Amino acid sequence: MALDDQIREQAAAWAVRTGDPAFEDWDAFTAWLAADAAHARAYDEVMAAVLDAAEALPSAPQAENDDEPAFGAPRRRWLGGAVAAALVLAVGLGVWQARPGTYAVETAPGETRLVELEGGDRIELAGASRIVLDRRDPRRASLEQGQALFKIDHDPDAPFTLAVGEDTLVDVGTIFDVKHTPDGMALAVSEGAVVFNPARQNVRVSPGQRLTSAAGSDRYRLSDVPAGEVGEWREGRLTLQDARLADVAADLSRMTGIEFTVAAGSADRRVSGSLMTDPLRRDPRALGPLLGVAVRHDGEAWEIGAR
Repeated sequence: MALDDQIREQAAAWAVRTGDPAFEDWDAFTAWLAADAAHARAYDEVMAAVLDAAEALPSAPQAENDDEPAFGAPRRRWLGGAVAAALVLAVGLGVWQARPGTYAVETAPGETRLVELEGGDRIELAGASRIVLDRRDPRRASLEQGQALFKIDHDPDAPFTLAVGEDTLVDVGTIFDVKHTPDGMALAVSEGAVVFNPARQNVRVSPGQRLTSAAGSDRYRLSDVPAGEVGEWREGRLTLQDARLADVAADLSRMTGIEFTVAAGSADRRVSGSLMTDPLRRDPRALGPLLGVAVRHDGEAWEIGAR
């Protein structure tokens, strides 16, 4: 059996189990999701397929003494284990149990994904990214790694709050891009505003501004950024201004799905330029003349370094 089929069957099995109101082993389920990004993707496919199937089910009549709408009405009942199992068989995938609590959405390197939240908010994930969301509170999220563009409708009574490592961002009606790496965080705003760490530095980041923050430090830096560069990765473009080669390699790996590494002693070399990633997918060696660096394949990855 192919690995994809095995993962799909595991997702279906978990779907049936979590569809049972008596299910309690959420720790094991969460560990399975976290073990491989492919697990979360398979479970997302299960969710989409079965919710489509659920929408096609006829609505059950509502009893006169039942204050809650019947299945099929805007406020749906939980799918029971038997119904979940039936839908698994019907669609050949499984069922997503929309239980209260957090859930993660992940992307593989080179992949992008759109996440639509309650109320019309949208999050676009770049490759090799992971965000944790909360079904109980769609106005809270945590970007655990990677990069994402947020389009958020501001609600002064319930502002959208994003955790990024040890930092906290609070929107003020906005479009903003966030990148989270082991070295720290970078925030760029194109519309509205974002407040950085309201309980600590309390810095307002306005359109056309970028804030970078080092991991494990209260230090931060504000600089200007053209509005057109905010979220430009969605169009396959990467603009570099005095960027470290180590960061360039990480960005290109995330955006293209091709592994780039840095030659020994070249991690802190600085480069500037503007790149389109599609040509680099076809021939990574094209990076050399664009940035004035050496590019070679070491058998496993494309290594970039000083000439």
